[in-house]
Amino acid sequence: MSPSSPSSSVQEARNALGLRLREIRKDALLSARALARLAGWHESKCSRLEHGHAMPSDADIRSWTLHCGVPDQAADLIATARGIDSAYVEWRRIERPGLKHAQESIRPLFERTRRFRMYQSWVVPGLLQTPAYTKTVLETIVKLRGAIDDVEDAVAVRMDRQRVLHTGHHRFAVVIEEWVLRSVIGDAEVMAAQLGQLIAVATTPAISLGIIPLGTIRGGGWPTESFTIYDDAQVNVELVSAHLTVTSPGGIAEYARAFTELESLAVYGAAARALVIAAITSLG
Repeated sequence: MSPSSPSSSVQEARNALGLRLREIRKDALLSARALARLAGWHESKCSRLEHGHAMPSDADIRSWTLHCGVPDQAADLIATARGIDSAYVEWRRIERPGLKHAQESIRPLFERTRRFRMYQSWVVPGLLQTPAYTKTVLETIVKLRGAIDDVEDAVAVRMDRQRVLHTGHHRFAVVIEEWVLRSVIGDAEVMAAQLGQLIAVATTPAISLGIIPLGTIRGGGWPTESFTIYDDAQVNVELVSAHLTVTSPGGIAEYARAFTELESLAVYGAAARALVIAAITSLG
């Protein structure tokens, strides 16, 4: 089954932090109203924090732990809150220093990962893209999100990152929806070259390329947001407005189950190649 909501893992983490704050307050034998009075807050603030409706600032956590008599727990709680805050990051914030920087920032993750599981419902995965296809995608990002136009440099970084396909002991399980093959990015020439690239990389021993055909009875493998699982360490999820990082074991397990369902619907080898060739033919 697919994850129920792109940001559900973040909200679960907020709820867990709120529960921890509530337990600290109760252990201190303080009511929410009493704690709010001691901290100089509106009495509704404690409720919002405890129910995950708001995120506490560093100062909020220090005040909470101080008045509950456990100031030694502040550092750990602050680290937890900062981790939750960094899990859901808007693209504009990520891309503010430039697209090249955004591409370079994930290089260490790619280099240390051994097992990649990628599902794409939007575009061809970046590791399998041609320079022209990548250029078109990044130019669209510049136009839509007002990012710094350093597309040429960003393309060079992404192409260099593709070395992981042929070096080390990396393994790549890739599943894409057939409509990704049919969605023309750039123009027919750019798309034809990209589809030809897919045929070529599918012969690489380290890569397993599966395609879910149009019209497939979905069962549990519903179409969902694009995501990549890096070993069993984290999941990066592509949302329309933001980038979601999932690191909780339960959240990673959800995406792993979703990937298993999706790859079970895909076709491989000659059948996958036939779908790519049909998409090339349709370009005219």
